[in-house]
Amino acid sequence: MSTEKAAAGKATEKDTGKAAASADAADPEPAGKPAARKTATAPEAIKAIPVRHYGRWISAVLVVALLGLLVNAFATANVHYSTIPDYLFDSTVISGLGKTVLISLLAMLLGLVLGILLAVMRLSKNPVTSSVSWLYIWFFRGTPVYVQLLLWFNLALIFPYINLGPIYRDEMSDFMTPFMAALLGLGLNEAAYMSEIVRAGIQSVDEGQTEASHALGMSQAKTLRRIVLPQAMRVIVPPTGNEFINMLKTSSLAASAAQYLELLRSTSDIGQTTGATVEMLFLAATWYLILTSVFSVGQFYLERHYARGSLRTLPLTPWQKIKANLSSFSNRSKGGVTA
Repeated sequence: MSTEKAAAGKATEKDTGKAAASADAADPEPAGKPAARKTATAPEAIKAIPVRHYGRWISAVLVVALLGLLVNAFATANVHYSTIPDYLFDSTVISGLGKTVLISLLAMLLGLVLGILLAVMRLSKNPVTSSVSWLYIWFFRGTPVYVQLLLWFNLALIFPYINLGPIYRDEMSDFMTPFMAALLGLGLNEAAYMSEIVRAGIQSVDEGQTEASHALGMSQAKTLRRIVLPQAMRVIVPPTGNEFINMLKTSSLAASAAQYLELLRSTSDIGQTTGATVEMLFLAATWYLILTSVFSVGQFYLERHYARGSLRTLPLTPWQKIKANLSSFSNRSKGGVTA
C-alpha cells in the first residue's frame, strides 16, 4: 500500500511540473524583470436603450389638435380678413398709432422721473418725506388707473380754475385737455410702480459701495448718481421694460376715459363707419403686437448693455444666435460634430 501511494504522489508531482512548464512556455517573461500583471478581459459594450416618453407624444398631439381647432374656428368665422391690410397704413390709424407711442413715452418718462424721486424719498431717514412717499404709492397703487383717468378728465367739476399764482392761471376745462388728462393719469399712476422698482434696484447694491464712496468724500447725491444707480440699472431695466410694454396697452384706456384719440379709438371709429368692427379690432391688435415686438428688442439690448459688469459671458444677440445655429447645422451636414 505504501508503494502504491508513493507512486501516485510521484505521478501527481510530474503532472504539476508539466502544467507549470507549459504555462511558462505560453507566457514567457524577460529575464531580470518582475512578472507583469496579465491584461484583464475588456468588458462588453453597454447597449443604451432610450427611455420612451409616451406622455410627451400624447401631449404634443393634443396641443396640435387644439391649435388646429382654434385656427379652423378663426378661418371659418365671419371675418373679412382682406379688409385689414386695406386700412393697415390708413392716415387715421397711423395718426392714432403716433399718439399711442407719444403718450406712452411721455407718461413713462414722467413715471420714471417721479419714481426715482419717490424711491429716494421712501429710503430717506426723514420720517416726513418717507411717509409722503408711502402715502403716494399707497393711493395710486390702490386705485384703478381707469378711475384716475376719469378723475383727471373731470377735474373741472371740482376746480373750475387752475391758479398757480404768477406762473399760470386759466380755466380748468381749457387746461385739462384729453392729452393732459391721459398724461397725468398714466404718468402719475406709473410713478407709484416705478418707485418700487427703483427702490428694489437701489437696495440690491451692496452697502459697502456707498460706504466706500463716502470715504472718498463723495456726497450723497453724487454717490447715488455715479455709484448706486449705474449698478442698480441691471435690476431696474427688466421690470421697467415690462412696465413700458404694459403702458403701450394701458394707453388704450385713455380713449374711453379721457376721449384721447389713440390707436384703439382711431380703429374703433373706422370700424363704426365702415361696419368692419371686428376687423378693425384685429387691426389694432396687429399694431399693438408690432409695437410690443419692436420695443422688446430694444429692451433686450438695453439689458445686455447693463449686464456687462455682472456676467462673464453676455447673452447672444438674435443675429449671433442665427449665425451659431447656421454654423452648427453646416458642421452636422459635413459629417457630424466632434466632441
